[in-house]
Amino acid sequence: MAKPELSKSDTIDELPAACASEAAAVEFLERKRWGDSPCCPACGSVAVYQMKDRNGNRSKRFLWRCRDCGKQYTVRTGTVYAESLIPLHKWLRALWEMGSAKNGTSALELSRKLQISYKSALFLAHRIRHAMMPESGEPKLTGTIEADEMYWGGKSRHPRMVRGVIRNGPNPDKPKSPIFAVVQRGGRVHARVLPRVNSGNVRDALLDTADPSCRLITDELKAYRRIGKPFSRHDRVNHTRREYVNAKDPSIHTNTVENFFSRVRRQLTGTYHNVSKEHLHRYVAQAAFLYNTREMNDGERVQAILDGMRGKRLMYRNPSVEQQASE
Repeated sequence: MAKPELSKSDTIDELPAACASEAAAVEFLERKRWGDSPCCPACGSVAVYQMKDRNGNRSKRFLWRCRDCGKQYTVRTGTVYAESLIPLHKWLRALWEMGSAKNGTSALELSRKLQISYKSALFLAHRIRHAMMPESGEPKLTGTIEADEMYWGGKSRHPRMVRGVIRNGPNPDKPKSPIFAVVQRGGRVHARVLPRVNSGNVRDALLDTADPSCRLITDELKAYRRIGKPFSRHDRVNHTRREYVNAKDPSIHTNTVENFFSRVRRQLTGTYHNVSKEHLHRYVAQAAFLYNTREMNDGERVQAILDGMRGKRLMYRNPSVEQQASE
């Protein structure tokens, strides 16, 4: 059986041509969004038609019009890229790059490949990450789950000696940001940035993402000692004693969630290098999306991102606040 990334995909066959011109990109996105039944985003009517110019060709803005409500719209309407001045074929190339790169794609790399400014590339990347964020109402994790946390940003918690002087010590003005993740063995992961790692925040995050029938496995952190009460079973592994797999029961470990965190670190450190606290939650969402779609090929992953782009907006003036809006 072929690996997911090597399996054939009609979407991947279509993407090179769709990224070559604006007309091809619009037609590709219209097929992926509406198929053979285009409809109005405002009223849902299928009594729609393409607007033409005097020569009988499609309008330069690729407009549609609804016969029932009379509104004009395009394939951009009601999506993350609505009202963007960046051509759609560049959006498609950026989406393809970010959906196929296991360790992410930096804005500088997108800037070079798409021949746009760094600011525009960052604009694209943040909105594609916003499309990767999970929808509300997703099914909760079941079976055996592992929970753990990692820290990003700030300065090292442990000082080091450089030429006889202590450098890079703790800095209370720039604390590290805790990233909490819950992963189902053989399944999905849910990750989020927490203000603090304490029993209250961790318990709320667990109950939001996992079913109480789960078997929970954590380490010996104090914040995890009482959070297992709502779950059917709570096992712990003692990392302070260098115990990473329980000798009596090898199923007690947190190696699965540590594997996810290794991916997060490779993306943040190896690809992006410097991620601000303001935007960290979207980079974490991207890492979780790539982990959850690891069994998909690149074409299926591109389609999943396109589906996530509908019904969302991320406004330029306040990018730290996700705004859901349907146009």
